[in-house]
Formats: sequence, C-alpha cells, structure tokens
Amino acid sequence: MQAHSIDPDYGTDSSLTADALMVSRMRLVLAVSALLAVAVDLRDPQQRVGSVVWLTFSCYALYSLGVYICTRKGQPYFQGKAIHWFDVLWFTLIVFATGGIGSLYFLFYFFAILTSSFRWGYEEGARVTMASVASFAICGLGTSLASDTPQLLMRTTFLLALGHMIGHWGGSKVELRRRLSLLSQVSRLSNPRFGVARTIASTMEKTLAFYKASHCILLTRDTATSSWVMRTLRQSHAGEAVDVETIDQAFELPLMALNPGHIVLRNRLPWPLSRLCVQGHAFDLRLRHWYAQDEPGLRRSAAVTAMLEARSFISAPLPMRQGEGRIYVSSSEGLFRKSDALFLAHMMGQVFPVIETIGVLDRMASEAASKERLKISLDLHDTAIQPYIGLKLGLSALRKKAGADNPLVEDLDKLASMADGVVADLRHYAGIVKHGGETHCEFILPHLHRQAARIKTLYGIDMEILVDGDVHLDDRMTAEVLQLVREGLNNICKHTHAHRGRIHIGCTDGGLQIRIENESCGMDFSSFRPRSISERAAALGGSAQVGQGAGGATAVLIEIPI
Repeated sequence: MQAHSIDPDYGTDSSLTADALMVSRMRLVLAVSALLAVAVDLRDPQQRVGSVVWLTFSCYALYSLGVYICTRKGQPYFQGKAIHWFDVLWFTLIVFATGGIGSLYFLFYFFAILTSSFRWGYEEGARVTMASVASFAICGLGTSLASDTPQLLMRTTFLLALGHMIGHWGGSKVELRRRLSLLSQVSRLSNPRFGVARTIASTMEKTLAFYKASHCILLTRDTATSSWVMRTLRQSHAGEAVDVETIDQAFELPLMALNPGHIVLRNRLPWPLSRLCVQGHAFDLRLRHWYAQDEPGLRRSAAVTAMLEARSFISAPLPMRQGEGRIYVSSSEGLFRKSDALFLAHMMGQVFPVIETIGVLDRMASEAASKERLKISLDLHDTAIQPYIGLKLGLSALRKKAGADNPLVEDLDKLASMADGVVADLRHYAGIVKHGGETHCEFILPHLHRQAARIKTLYGIDMEILVDGDVHLDDRMTAEVLQLVREGLNNICKHTHAHRGRIHIGCTDGGLQIRIENESCGMDFSSFRPRSISERAAALGGSAQVGQGAGGATAVLIEIPI
C-alpha cells in the first residue's frame, strides 16, 4: 500500500528549524564521540589506528561542526533531504576505513535512517535504508574474506529489518503530524461571514491537497428542497472556483449507488494482483469493522472508478443533520489505504456539523437583515433621496432664471447632471438594500469598471483597474470588496487633487489583496489610518495599512483571508 511522505516545506518553519537544529546537534555529538574513541585507541599500544582512520574521523567532526553552525544561522539548504544522504556517504567511508564488515561503526547508518524517517516519512526512510544496506554490502564485499560471509549476511539483514521498522514508525509519526495539521486547518475553516459555499470550497481544497488526489467530489441533498447539489474540484483546476451543479435525478448516478452507511475503499490493482487480492473494501459504520465487498458492491464501486477515470478512490458519508451526502476523493495514479478512508470520514465528522451551524446562522442573519433592509431603504428615501431631489429642483429653477449669456450656466448644468446621477445611484442603491442585492456577483471586474467610469464622469479622475487572473468571489464577498473600493475612491475624490489612480486586486496565499493608489500631486507623503476602511477590513478578519507607492504615490493595502 502507498505510504505518503511529507514535503520539505510542509508544516511550520519553526518546527522544521527546531528539528534540523536538534539533528545537527546530535550529529556533532556523535562525531565528537567517535573522534574521542579513536583518540583513546591511539593510547592503547595493542590497537593499531592508522592515519587514514584518524583523518576520516577528524574530517567528519569538522563537517558536523560546519553543518551545525550553518543550521543555527538558518541556512535552508541544511534543513533539506540532502544532508542525511551526505551522512550515508560519510558512514560508508568510515566503515571502509575501519575494517569493513567487522567495523562497529556500521551502527552509524541508523542515525541517517532515523533522521530521514522521522523527518520525511516512510518512503524517504526506506530509500535511505536500502542505500545504507547496499553501501555496507559493497564495503564488506570489497574488504572481507570468505569466512566473513555469515557476518556480512547477518549485519545486512539486521540493518535492513531494523531500518524498515524505524521507517515504518517514522512514517506513522509524520503521517500523524500531517493529519493533525489538516484538522487544525479545517477547524479554523474560512471566514464564516462569507457563507457556507466558501467554507465547503476551502475544505475541498485542503482535502484535495492533503491526499494529493485528482478529484474531490461532494454530493449533498437538503431535505427541505429534496434537490441534490454536486460540487467538483479537480487537481488541474486547483486555485479556481469549485464547479457546482444541481442534479435532478441523483439516483441514476453511480456516485449515489453506494451504501449510505458504509465507508468505501476501491483500489484497481494490476494483474495478477487483481486476481489474488480483493480490490474493494467497505467499513460498516454501525458494526465498526471492515469487510470485503460482495459482487454487487464491487460492480457499484467499479462503476464509480470508471466514471471518475481513477485508479483508486475513497468515499465516506457526510454526518448531516438535515440531509444526506457523500464525499469522494479519487486518484488517477496512487493507491489509498484503509486508514486514509477512516481519516476522511473522521475529518468530515469534524467539519460538517460546523458547516451546518454556519448555514443555520446564515439563514437567521438573512431573515433579520431582510427586515432591517426594508427599514433602511425607507430611511434612505426620506433622508437622502428627497433632499437631493429638492436640490435638483432648486438647480433647475436657478438655470431658468439665468440668461443664456450668464457665465454660470455651464456650471449649473454640470451640477444638475451630477444631482441627477446621484439621485439615480441612490434609488438604485435603495432598491438593492430593499431586495437584498444582486444574486450573481461572481466576477468583480465589471463592477469595478462601472465604479471607475462614474468617478471619471463626476470628478475627472482616471482609474486603472488591474486584476490578477480570474478572481472568483461569492455574492457576499463581492459586495464587501465593492464597498471597500468605494470607500477608497471616495477618499481619493474628497481628500486629494489627484487626476490618476489605480485599483489592483489579486488572490495569493489564501488571501484577497486590494491595493488602491493615487498619484502624489507634488505633496509629501504622510502616514494616516483610514478609519472606515480599517474597520470594515477588521470586521472581515483582515487588515488595512497605508504605505508609499512608486513615485511618492499613496497606497492603501487591504488584506482579507478567504
């Protein structure tokens, strides 16, 4: 079965640095101890220690000291996988210099096996074990006699067996650390203010990355509407939006033919293993045990494998209080284990109760907000729209009194046009507030262009819009971003004399970044805190700060975790 290994940059930087420093310290202790042992042997006239042995141990001690110093300085190269491979080369040289098969220093190989297994997992530990066995065997064959063959066989067997056990336990430790890290990430989830859809998408992205899978599919059915929703995320589309599709006849899909009370594991094995081993297993959640699938179960799981074009898949039911569903994780190349399937079910058991709670709170908030929006829309009409209508009527009256040759005619016409635009915007905004806004705001770019066009018309400021790739946001997030951008543009219009500006939006490292700039206009840069923007960003779990851009421009940088 496949055993997952851990990437060099997986986990926190502090834990990796601490592990590398501890290993380098133990390597230095091991090298100094070996050097002292050689020094003791030099004082014994019955021991013959050649200059080659002394030089080898001295060089290895200096090498260990250099690695320790570089690790303390935080050099990233000395925290990678190459170091324990250099250890294997050094230990091979030490064994060869100290007599080959009869050398007690062959035990040094276990240091490289331990460090590689407990830091990088079973696969890396197995590779180092095989390299150590091969190196020791080559040294033994090159320096031994025929009478030493039994000792060579015993020591290589001992090295291989114990190295495999160390690798297995080290891989288990690494796998446990990866699972705890994933559970910690999904427990924090996405920002609940962005709704259930973004939380589910975040969970699917983390699951796909953890299993290094090709597909992650989530099928859910709400008992209130009896409609099925299928969410799909592919490895090739990582970083993009999750595909959402409503299914009318869900029972016709092979994905819904599995037993809702079973966790299913399917591995398509090559011939002749497919004839010797069972390819499908199911875990009964009620009886709490694994069993081999019967013929109908194998046919159903084979249909799922064919549909997903996968070599293997795992599937678990979702613990939903109001509905039902399943999650599928498939791989086109690797194989899954029973522990992978059980952990998937355990993770869904941790995540979906929280997701359902977010959904309930979201519905409660929406109902309360609907009543509040109606009240706010009426207040907007009475306190904001009516005064602007009065202003427009007053400007129209002044325009009629002014003669054709009056120098203020052009300004009056411009003010009247601006008042018409503001009244139209306020009425549109009041309608949005009353009816809950637009229902489809996935692409934010058209909305930004409309805001920039309005600023150009009213204030003569040219705004450049830059968006890195396709920024996919849901309705709630789009509304929040547009309001933040609107606040930034209003600040430029009210507090600066700039004629040009820029809006830059992008999604990087699990966060949304908004950068609003305006030209310097010959004024010295002064630091300030945009109160309204900072408060809105903080309410979304983010932050806002002001800095100086190119050419002395003022730039407001907003970062929001999504």
